[in-house]
Amino acid sequence: MQVISSKNSRIWFDESLLMAEPENCFEPDYWQRNDAIIGQASGRGTTYFIQGKLLQMALRHYWRGGFFGRLVKDQYFFTGWDKTRSICEMRLLKLLSDGGVRVPRPVAARAVRNGFLYRSDILTEKVPNAKDLVAIMQQRRLTDSEWYTIGQLIRKMHDLWVCHTDLNIHNILLDDLGQCWLIDFDKCYQSKKEDWKQKNLDRLLRSLRKEVKRFSILWNESDWDRLVKGYMQG
Repeated sequence: MQVISSKNSRIWFDESLLMAEPENCFEPDYWQRNDAIIGQASGRGTTYFIQGKLLQMALRHYWRGGFFGRLVKDQYFFTGWDKTRSICEMRLLKLLSDGGVRVPRPVAARAVRNGFLYRSDILTEKVPNAKDLVAIMQQRRLTDSEWYTIGQLIRKMHDLWVCHTDLNIHNILLDDLGQCWLIDFDKCYQSKKEDWKQKNLDRLLRSLRKEVKRFSILWNESDWDRLVKGYMQG
């Protein structure tokens, strides 16, 4: 990982993946001028999908949520460069990817300081030809094998002691090759304790039960048993 430092900013990037100017790669206008934006998605903010020279990428700015986010939309208290949101997520994605967990590879991260506060951005691999479980289960039921594979992938993540603080079916993808991916590792962390592992699974189960009502997804409780079997057998 390479680092570009200045008085008020840090840029971390993987030189094997980023074939663009690191100082400009966090600016949507830069990619627009190069006719490289291939789509976008709206959520808490806008995520831009970019066609790079080696891979498709997703550019995301960090926005606050909740009540506090109405007051300070995209600024965080600065407690050190290594504790900024973007580099923490980038390092976690690198750890998981190197450990055999199918996650988007991290490409670059940036933090810009302004006094006691900072803003942050991250550039990651875009998972090609993938949909989240909600979109898929609105159309069809997942197979036993797919549920088993999802359980195995979560177990791989847990074996690396990574807690996904927002494990839900919007953050699990399946691509057109039948491969399962985990996404959205902002605010996630490593911990050698054990109690959070069951809490991760409980959160995912609540997500499934909730989305049955909200989105009429094709799921029942017996599917959960197959996921747990994959998880237990690793």
